[in-house]
Amino acid sequence: MQARMPNVYKLASGGYQALTAMESFVAGSGVPRETLDLVRLRVSQINGCALCVDMHARDGREAGITDERLWAVAAWREAPFYTDAERAALALAESVTRIADRPEGVADEVWEEAAAQFDEAALAALLMAIASINSWNRINVATRQIAGSFR
Repeated sequence: MQARMPNVYKLASGGYQALTAMESFVAGSGVPRETLDLVRLRVSQINGCALCVDMHARDGREAGITDERLWAVAAWREAPFYTDAERAALALAESVTRIADRPEGVADEVWEEAAAQFDEAALAALLMAIASINSWNRINVATRQIAGSFR
């Protein structure tokens, strides 16, 4: 595989800086790092972004997420390794990522569970994190960025 545009982030440096600023906001938002890493990994799996799956699995491991939690995130509903808050975040992340799959977008029960687990500020930051990783994924998939190329 070869990248279609290996230096997309240099060519669109203003966009890159904006996405990086979003990541800085999210990192300081108070949403637990492990939750963010799991959400980023799951959304990247859904979107087929190999670069981000590789990156966020490594990030999660560096942050102390166990291998079993990283490996099972694609089947989080059936795995016992996640907190209620992580489950709510993962359900919201999947629903927002697959927003076109449901006529109502994000189902009320998914939203209500997330709202029960996170205060409004944390929920807003979680939505920003979900939007951000979807943006990164779409750029990387469209330009065929190579897994591991960020290292």
